[in-house]
Amino acid sequence: MAESSDVKVLGSWPSPFVLRARIALHLKSVNYEYVEENLESKSELLLKSNPVHKKVPVLLHGGNSISESLIIVQYIEEVWSSAAPSILPSNPYERAISRFWAAYVDDKWFNALRATLLAEGEEAKKAALAQVEEGLALFEEEYEKLSKGKPFFGGDEIGYLDIAIGCFLVWIQVIEKFSEMKLIDEANTPRLFQWADGFSSHVAVKDVLPDVEALAQFGLKLRAKFLKTPQ
Repeated sequence: MAESSDVKVLGSWPSPFVLRARIALHLKSVNYEYVEENLESKSELLLKSNPVHKKVPVLLHGGNSISESLIIVQYIEEVWSSAAPSILPSNPYERAISRFWAAYVDDKWFNALRATLLAEGEEAKKAALAQVEEGLALFEEEYEKLSKGKPFFGGDEIGYLDIAIGCFLVWIQVIEKFSEMKLIDEANTPRLFQWADGFSSHVAVKDVLPDVEALAQFGLKLRAKFLKTPQ
């Protein structure tokens, strides 16, 4: 394992964004301490480390704190650049494209994914599911271009865009369970179907993915809490 110099990740187990930081560290073989946060009663360490957003994940390294999951992934790539594999593509154009799609995931697609769980009424849920499927169709098309026939968006190894999308795979399974429909399958998204299997079973990923049933129960509680809150 690479030298850690006292690396910690402040996280919460259901968060797909926390997974990004952990997967990146695993890819770089960096030893780290994972600290589970109770987001109902946030620790002083979390509030001090991320005073602006007060959210997880936070990476603590060498006395510094880094927030926002994609920024953390890029930081890990730069600090442990000598440790294989490279997370970001070496080609400037491919690196820009990966960042573009990662931004699309966070700025647009995640909102639709979240809405499938929290939307009120069948019409709102259907509209959100349609947006999720539209995004998956785009990912299917982009995967063919970026992977160049290899197992991952990043090529032979998991890369930046794999992490950006793959962190949501268990939540997609939860939404499939609730909606009783398949979002990623061999018929409609054959390339993503194979990619998802390879990503989830990767040594850097499989041990940090949450259990589907546990996440489904968390999702039900989250929905109940959201619907009780005045909008």
